[in-house]
Amino acid sequence: MGTYYTLLGVAPEASQEAIAEAYAHQRERYNPERVAELDPDLRKVAVERSTEIERAYAVLADAEHRRQYDASLSGAAGRGPTVERRSLTPRERTYALIGVVAAIVLIAATWVLTGRNTAPQSQAMAEVNRPAPSFAVPNLAGGTVNLADYKGKVVLLNFWGTWCEPCKRELPALQAAHTTLAGEGLVVIGVNLTDDELVQGRDQAAIKAYLVEYGVTYPVALDVQGEVTNAYGIYPLPASFFIDGEGRIRYKLIGELTLADVQARFAELKGAAATVRTP
Repeated sequence: MGTYYTLLGVAPEASQEAIAEAYAHQRERYNPERVAELDPDLRKVAVERSTEIERAYAVLADAEHRRQYDASLSGAAGRGPTVERRSLTPRERTYALIGVVAAIVLIAATWVLTGRNTAPQSQAMAEVNRPAPSFAVPNLAGGTVNLADYKGKVVLLNFWGTWCEPCKRELPALQAAHTTLAGEGLVVIGVNLTDDELVQGRDQAAIKAYLVEYGVTYPVALDVQGEVTNAYGIYPLPASFFIDGEGRIRYKLIGELTLADVQARFAELKGAAATVRTP
């Protein structure tokens, strides 16, 4: 789950005011009335996360307890001075981008060489069969991402945040899926929890820079008000939903996706759609 800081969505050097604000925001997200509306699996996860948030804030809200916790993280006797984070140089950014692109190419090439007709192995996912909540929210280009525009295609809806390490780790697989399967009818949409980003001091420019750094080119919706997150009952990140061509959620996964996961679910849902269309 990471540190108490990542749990609340703040930096280790955050002020006490920022920690209190982040805690209040997280408590609202895990409001018992919202949790009660979730299905049993998600409700269990939400209750566990709420307990962890309370534990994290109890430590970070107390100056002495926070100092001891920071010391346990660093292995030092005390908190010590905060080390300023150095931004990447243009050359380092270029090398990082090249590395991401190379990883995507390698994943795609491996898939092609091992045979596209071979059924990919994927992890177990919760099966769902209910209408996907509609939404139309801004994107980084000044336009709108409207779920209704993708009716008839298989949509992978992936909820993420820049502070989420598992989200970062799955980006190459999502980008590879977009690169290799978009022509066959797969739509990958990233839904950024922008309301949380703003609470943590990251604006749209920071989100855009993050996506550029990791070579993301699929559509990204900005959930500025949190209405999409609430409609889908999102709590832990990352969370992904596979939506069929009829606009119904068929699978959901809390955790990291692999390219094999996307391939398997897309092949299944695309095949089901073709069967329905066959007279």
